Amino acid sequence: MDDRAADIVWGEILGDPALHYGHYVANFTLNMELIPRFLPTPNSSFFLFGPRGTGKTTWLRQQFPSALFLNLLKPDSFRELSARPERLVERIDGAPEGVPVILDEVQRVPELLNVVHDLMEGPLRRQFILTVSSARKLRRGGVDLLGGRALVKSCHPFMAAELPEFDLGAALQRGLLPLVLSAEDPVDTLRAYASLYLEEEVKFEGWVRKVGDFARFLEVMSFSHGQILTLSNVARECQVQRKTVEGFVGVLEDLLLGFRVEVFSRRARRATTVHPKFYFFDAGVFRSLRPMGPLDRPEEVQGGALEGLVAQHLRAWIAYSGLDFELYFWRTRAGSEVDFVVYGPEGFWALEVKNTRSVRPEDLRGLRAFKEDYPEAQVALLFRGEDRLVSRGVLCLPVHDFLRDLLPGKELIQAG
Repeated sequence: MDDRAADIVWGEILGDPALHYGHYVANFTLNMELIPRFLPTPNSSFFLFGPRGTGKTTWLRQQFPSALFLNLLKPDSFRELSARPERLVERIDGAPEGVPVILDEVQRVPELLNVVHDLMEGPLRRQFILTVSSARKLRRGGVDLLGGRALVKSCHPFMAAELPEFDLGAALQRGLLPLVLSAEDPVDTLRAYASLYLEEEVKFEGWVRKVGDFARFLEVMSFSHGQILTLSNVARECQVQRKTVEGFVGVLEDLLLGFRVEVFSRRARRATTVHPKFYFFDAGVFRSLRPMGPLDRPEEVQGGALEGLVAQHLRAWIAYSGLDFELYFWRTRAGSEVDFVVYGPEGFWALEVKNTRSVRPEDLRGLRAFKEDYPEAQVALLFRGEDRLVSRGVLCLPVHDFLRDLLPGKELIQAG
């Protein structure tokens, strides 16, 4: 990638206003306008969390075209409101009566939340919408997310069912990040996203003193994607202290670029593991960070990408459904394992993901063991084959069809 291309991608990630009228961003916006999202539109004030490039800003401009829109990534808006947060009141007073107020990337000036809080308690009622791509500054500043006066929503990469056409093979290579899929060169854009956003954003915020250590950490963590996360093992690979790795993982989670999945242990009949699993938020970001060499088997990397792709869909399905579900995995100390458990008052499912074209008896052992312990659960194997079938009492679904048919508010596993 040449310097200009890198500048364009980096400018879009950081919201550089000088690039908002260029071909790259116009193409991105045009493509996004043609793809409706499953993200529900609240009528009250809300926070919208999500990594950069998931389409938060574009979606908000579509849903609230008349809103007062203040982009805190723009240098002039940032300088004005960080110097005097109370000037937000003047900007709102100058806007048409009753229009929503959008503060894009509000974590850049956390003090604005105190002003918003006061306005929400005042006599004039407005809808406030606040986007967040990093929770770190909000948490460090002791911000209480407006004391519960605003809903908390999240924006995720595309779900397969949101796309006019879903190509599983392409999704495993470049993920489903809107910024990447709408780019003229998705590979270079994804590479720039990982190298510039994950490293330069961290460096800019001053969260990591040694960026080189963090870059090495990102590479090591790519081997932990979809695996049990043991901080001491990662620290040994990175040749840093365990406490340092713990902080690095916290940075990834605060930037909303990675998440942990805890073990399911409710009413456990068998001893379960205690460590969580870790995933990057998008399969393409994982692939861009994961180095490949002569000793790496492509099917192993693709298997991790497939499991991560299912994980990101399950997170989006839970978030957009608006129901009280939690995402877990299950693993006993004896070695029985199920990749995902979705548990809540409206349902109970266990899913195993296999990057294979056929179903072998050993592929079903974890699900059969889970079903023995939890007969209330619906269990299913997701695989790369083309036919829906039942093997040894376990429903086996083509993973392509499962992802394509996954719709928020509908059953996780559709009846055949």
